[in-house]
Amino acid sequence: MSDKKRILFVDDEQNVLDGLRRMLRSMRSEWDMAFATGGDEALEILATKRFDVIVSDLRMPGMSGKQLLAEVRKRHPVIVRLVLSGQADKDSILKSVGPIHQFLQKPCDEEMLKSTICRTIEMGDLFADENLKSMVTELESLPSPPSHQQELMAQFQIPGVSPKLIGESISRDLAMTAKILQLVNSSFFGLRRHVGNPADAVMLLGMDTVRSLVMIMQVFTQVSQDEIKGFSQDALLSHSIAVATIAKKIAQTEGMHPAEAEDAYLAGLLHDVGKLVFAAKRPEEFAEALAVARSQHLSGEEAERQVIGASHSEIGAYLLGLWAFETPIVDAALYHHCPGKHGCSRFSISTAVHVANAIVRQDPNTNHAAELDIDREYLDRIGVGNRLGAWQDASPCAA
Repeated sequence: MSDKKRILFVDDEQNVLDGLRRMLRSMRSEWDMAFATGGDEALEILATKRFDVIVSDLRMPGMSGKQLLAEVRKRHPVIVRLVLSGQADKDSILKSVGPIHQFLQKPCDEEMLKSTICRTIEMGDLFADENLKSMVTELESLPSPPSHQQELMAQFQIPGVSPKLIGESISRDLAMTAKILQLVNSSFFGLRRHVGNPADAVMLLGMDTVRSLVMIMQVFTQVSQDEIKGFSQDALLSHSIAVATIAKKIAQTEGMHPAEAEDAYLAGLLHDVGKLVFAAKRPEEFAEALAVARSQHLSGEEAERQVIGASHSEIGAYLLGLWAFETPIVDAALYHHCPGKHGCSRFSISTAVHVANAIVRQDPNTNHAAELDIDREYLDRIGVGNRLGAWQDASPCAA
């Protein structure tokens, strides 16, 4: 059986499909590509072969791209769902955010299209078990506490409320932060820079767009209302903010560019996002993994792999990769417990998040570097093993 990855392209204009076929001719040795001129034909093709990625136009007569991808999500949840479309208004985009992983704007640069597809395939290769892949690919949103959504909606009603206030409120919700940054960084908005701060996202998207997105998330949110013993979204948020704050401070201490320091904050904020995926899709198994970790004195990752088959690091990195977060953010999620597996040979955002996570998790009765649960061999290998004391001194108290 061929080990080529299968990609299905869907567009109602034959000349667009012909252009894609010509553009991607160099990928024929790696990809098995199929082309469909509409949603009905695409579903017929999908019924006969297994595909890894589908790339569809958004606006098509008959079955729209949103309708097609929603149906693909239901019938073939493991398939990565991308949109490659022309001009679309914000309302159309917002109505389509549920079943779509990434948006690409026509005309799309050849290298961007190739790299986007290759990256989603590469991230999917983290898992041999398709049930683990589909846990992530079938998600429409992450769990977001209803009380926080209600608080946000109330803030929108305040006359003259500032984007900064709304952005600060969003940053206290991991799910909302991830979804809004996924949207604002999609190519539909044509921004020339990466946005890593919710307040900047509110400024760029506009209040009306963000309000609509919050309302949509109230519909799409998939968290079980049953309590998961040993897990608290509020505790996860507090931990994530502490890690983000310290990771940014470490990055600044090491002289990173201000934009990289902001990315270190975002990476710290989202490093445990895989736990929200478990809470949404595998609540009973997640609770069991937490119990196993306590009873058998295992790390959380070891217990998750034993019970679920994957760790929150791998699951979170796959989600962030699907949602087009930049590589340093994805890598920090993937390697925050095992930075030695990261191929980078110098101080990076992953380093900052790994150290910050260890500092936050440190026994509050001691602040000695010797007590940190940290990969010292890795730090010595990249030449920063002697910086631990300075990082601890520079870090705010992580209560």
